[in-house]
Order: sequence, then structure tokens, then C-alpha cells
Amino acid sequence: MTVRAAVIGTGIMGAEHARLLERQVSGVVVTGAFDVDTERCRQAVAGMPSARVFSDPIELIFDPGIDAVVIASADLTHERFALAAIAAGKPVLCEKPLAPDIAGCERILAAEVAAGRRLVSVGFMRRFDPGHRQLKQALAGGDIGTALLMHCVHRNRSAPAGQPTASLITGSAVHEFDAARWLLDDELATVTVHRPRSSRRSSPTADPLFLVVESSAGVLVDIEVFLNCGYGYEVRCEVVGEDGTVFLDAPAATAVRGAAGISRSLAEDWRPRFAEAYRCELQEWIDSVAAGAVSCLASTWDGYAATAAAQAGVAALDSGRAEPVRLPPRPELYGAELYGAELYGAKVHGAVQA
Repeated sequence: MTVRAAVIGTGIMGAEHARLLERQVSGVVVTGAFDVDTERCRQAVAGMPSARVFSDPIELIFDPGIDAVVIASADLTHERFALAAIAAGKPVLCEKPLAPDIAGCERILAAEVAAGRRLVSVGFMRRFDPGHRQLKQALAGGDIGTALLMHCVHRNRSAPAGQPTASLITGSAVHEFDAARWLLDDELATVTVHRPRSSRRSSPTADPLFLVVESSAGVLVDIEVFLNCGYGYEVRCEVVGEDGTVFLDAPAATAVRGAAGISRSLAEDWRPRFAEAYRCELQEWIDSVAAGAVSCLASTWDGYAATAAAQAGVAALDSGRAEPVRLPPRPELYGAELYGAELYGAKVHGAVQA
């Protein structure tokens, strides 16, 4: 089966998804696209002979010539399009966030449970990054014993001026929230946010931020988010266990020796750093759509949990205190059979509840 996929939102992320689907992912053809900027949409799918430019995103979702949909539009539109895709019975890959707030995530969860099948995958691509997968294998294999601490660094070379400080949490640290849940196989319980001295490049945004997250099993996760570090894009992670540590650095690159030193290059932004992760994520998604199977991408529940952690982080930014990650106290309402009964045991009930 050749999957007929469409992309809603053809900005930087959506255009990259369309390019990867058409050029680097097998078993798929791009047959539709929509963007509020029609000319940008046309440019994004230029050279894709089967791609039609739609004037209405809901019409695109329900079109019989489209089998699956990528949502890469503005955050506030994600809920509407995800709900439409569920109603149409079509698999959807939604870029983070699943929805900007918990209430929106709950509506998507409820719609998916009512449909009786998992249709929504959330684009947390680090789960497909080779380095992060090696971290996961080391933890699952017991190489370092029980995890005790996790250190995370998330740095961008630069960001547009005037970004809300909360966007460091909702747009960047949210990746670390999902990675911590996935790597540790644990829910997050509380989030505390510290404001160190801000960089001269960042005003008026408070940048960097330093977050401390506690999992329900007691693992402490610290996260540095720095949107304007000035030198390149960098993501690092170290997990400290009872018997050792496992460390993820930047991918191996050519090292230059000269002038009494050694240097290597860093990525300019997230695209080259996670190029392989995005390709693998899309290939897994397309393969699952073709097979009529549940994908191993982040689920609706994972998207919900990440948004809940981000909302706790924004609250902590304002309060200066540790804020609880609020997860539903009655998991049976959210279809444990769809998302994995293990998510609804002691881990969830051990987290701070609403």
C-alpha cells in the first residue's frame, strides 16, 4: 500500500515534513497540503506532482484521496484538526504540543477513546534519535543500575527577539519532559523553575532558565534551556545510576586539529541535529498506517502528560515554587486498554493529583 499523506501547515516544520515524506520516506506520496499562506504552501510542495493545495483544512482531512495527515500548523489549531482527523477515522501525526492546554488534550483523549482506536501520534522525535535510543537501551538493559539523576542541556544559537519567557518551557523544555518520561519509564510529579542571570542577548526574555523536575519514583531531572547561547544548537543528556552513568553528547563530527587545539562543528539549528530522527519517525508512522497498526510514536496520553508538565512549569515560573503535574485521578475514564495499562498503575497514582 502506498499511503497518501497530507500536511497541514507548511512553515519551516511542515515544509520539512513534506520534503521528507516525498523524498526520503518509502511507501508514501504527498497528495495534499494546506497553509493559511497559499503561496508558501505552493512553494513547499513544488515538484510534488500528486500534491494538491487545499483552501480548507477540514476539507483536506475528509478528502477520500488522503489516508493520513500531518499537523504542523500553529499550536492553537492542533486540537481542532486532531479532532477532525479522529472524526474522519484517519491517522494523524501532530507536532507538539498535542494541544496548548490540558483541557484541549482531554478533549482529544476523550474523542480517541470514544472512537475505540489510537489514531493520534505526537511528534516527539527524540524517541527516534539514535543517541537517545542508545540511552534508552542502556537504561532498559540495567547497564547503570537504577536511575538516580538526569542532567539535560537544550541550547539554541539564537531565537527571535521578544519571545515570552514561558515559551522556553512550552516550546523547548517540553521535549525534555517527554524524553525524561520515556527514558525513565515514569511519570513526572513536580516542576520547579529557577531564573538565573539573563544573557545580554535575551532581553526582555528571561533566558536561560533552569528547571528541576521530580519523577514519581524520586528521580531528579535538571534541565537547562538557553535559547540564545550564541554558538550553535546543542542537546545533551546524562543519566546517573547506582552503578554508572550514560551520557549523550552531540553526534560525532569531524574534528579539526590545528593552532594548538581541537575543534568540531555544531549544528546551526534542530534540523541537521535531528534529521535522522525525523526521517525514522516519519518512516515508522507511514509503515504503521500502511499496516493498519498502532505506531510506536508518542501517543495521545504522552502528549497529554507533556502538556501537563509544561503547564506545571509555567505555573512554577510565576510562583517560584514546586508545582504539581496534574494527571487524571481516574484513569479508567481515559481508556487504559488503548494507551497501556502500565501507565495507570502506581506511577500515575503516585504522582500529585488534581
